[in-house]
Amino acid sequence: MIYFDAAATTLQKPPQVKKALLYAMDHYASPGRGGHRPAMLASDAVYACRQELAALFEAKPEDIVFTMNATHALNLAIRSLVSAGDEVVISGFEHNAVWRPLNQIGAGVRIAGRRLFDPDDTIEGFRAAITENTKAVVCTHVSNVFGYVLPVEEIAALCREREVPLILDCSQSAGILPVSLRKLPAAFLCMPGHKSLYGPQGTGVLVCGHALSPLLAGGTGSLSERAQMPEVTPDAGEAGTHNVPGICALHEGVRFVRSVGLSQIAAHEKMLAQLLIAELEAMPGVRVFHGAAQTGVVSFLLEREDVEKTAARLSRQGFALRAGLHCAPAVHAWLGTLQSGAIRFSPGLYNTAQEMDDTALLLARLLQA
Repeated sequence: MIYFDAAATTLQKPPQVKKALLYAMDHYASPGRGGHRPAMLASDAVYACRQELAALFEAKPEDIVFTMNATHALNLAIRSLVSAGDEVVISGFEHNAVWRPLNQIGAGVRIAGRRLFDPDDTIEGFRAAITENTKAVVCTHVSNVFGYVLPVEEIAALCREREVPLILDCSQSAGILPVSLRKLPAAFLCMPGHKSLYGPQGTGVLVCGHALSPLLAGGTGSLSERAQMPEVTPDAGEAGTHNVPGICALHEGVRFVRSVGLSQIAAHEKMLAQLLIAELEAMPGVRVFHGAAQTGVVSFLLEREDVEKTAARLSRQGFALRAGLHCAPAVHAWLGTLQSGAIRFSPGLYNTAQEMDDTALLLARLLQA
């Protein structure tokens, strides 16, 4: 199988990730739940992962809250800042992990910037949309559908100027692009552990620059004499037993990312995307979405064939690319692709130029059939 769906989850992981997961299952108990050796080892291992993540995102270890995934992190962040009836400004490129919590809360949503690969339009959109009533800005760093890199530094500066807290969805940037809690700054950074941080599924991270409101209440191994949840992070966001094997595996994934370097990872994925774009643009009847402000994620659609059918044909030949709306229907609505959807190419560090060439060659043959 040639796998080009890293924007959903990275399938190829460094071998040390699996090794760490299996070791933790055999040796570590629950952190903060006892003074015996397995519990103490678990506490040390979990803290070591916090330290690694804090170093990557320029935060403090106690700012790191472990979650199940990015959706969990976003729900924690949004519910810490937003109540029913509050005005919230979001970009035109958000995932349902942003839209649905805001809809469920009953927030009033204002959209900022809908033009693809146009940072100036995005900035001006936020400038116009943020008002004196805005309670929070929620913005993706990179579109999960089109790889558009939003101008988050400028958006963060605007939030500072207007004194509005910023929640940044780093689902498609964590492990690829530099993100600093301190430099932005942001109220919250939200991300999965299983994508470009190369951890396992079932892991996510919330980096906190703001007080956190608990989403779940329960045991934390701290202040157990109280009926109320602790107010401090990370305890306020980590009720119940930790996913210790997942956290240990995530630690190795983050160490791997830091050892390779973000710039090298981003350059490799961008190189593969540029090769594919060149091939696709030479094929008749193919519409490719690309621009200057883009990561390695590239989406395209076909004039003569349903994208789901094409993806299924690719899959039967051993090539994994995702087709559909990618849980971001609003983005497709702005671009007029809501009915068709798109096929998404999203490489990872383990993909090669030869795999990309093979994918393009097969796609060309399928279009001729």
